[in-house]
Amino acid sequence: MAACIGKLAVFSLLFMSSVFVSANAHGFARSLLPRELGLKKEKLSHLHFYFHDIVSGSKPTAVRVAEAKMTNSSTTGFGAVVMVDDPLTEGPEMSSKEVGRAQGIYALASQNDVGLLMVQNYVFSEGKYNGSTLSVLGRNAVFSGVREMPIVGGSGLFRFARGYVRAKTHTFDLKTGDACVEYNVYVFHY
Repeated sequence: MAACIGKLAVFSLLFMSSVFVSANAHGFARSLLPRELGLKKEKLSHLHFYFHDIVSGSKPTAVRVAEAKMTNSSTTGFGAVVMVDDPLTEGPEMSSKEVGRAQGIYALASQNDVGLLMVQNYVFSEGKYNGSTLSVLGRNAVFSGVREMPIVGGSGLFRFARGYVRAKTHTFDLKTGDACVEYNVYVFHY
């Protein structure tokens, strides 16, 4: 009898183990080691480029797509939403080599100062970063000397990216609203 109970206990233990293993094998989440995805040593990169926000002329790169009823009477433009596909260049001149595009939106999100909510992907088209992207989500107080915005992710060579961008206005034309902004990007990635 003791042998039967012992065999039954071993069988029950084996059966329950296989149930737990198969339940975990079919779950929606599992732990991975970074090397399983080919991730090696994390590095810190610095990128430097100029962001051209062109709202004037026959081919603007930033277009207002929505606004609130009170936007035009607001001193800060509160409520406006702008879709962008802005060129990123090596130098401040528009004729400088294009290294990518800033694609996404910015919204005027402050009633007290000109504060933008930036939701953009920087899509790179040059060198080893061609096809890779960085995603930025943060506040841009455009009249501050230097602004910081967080990098919340990326793709391609910037998978698992994190870091920040520092933006500094290079030129701003009050008449047209066009701007050229210098960007220094500091990003951890694999």
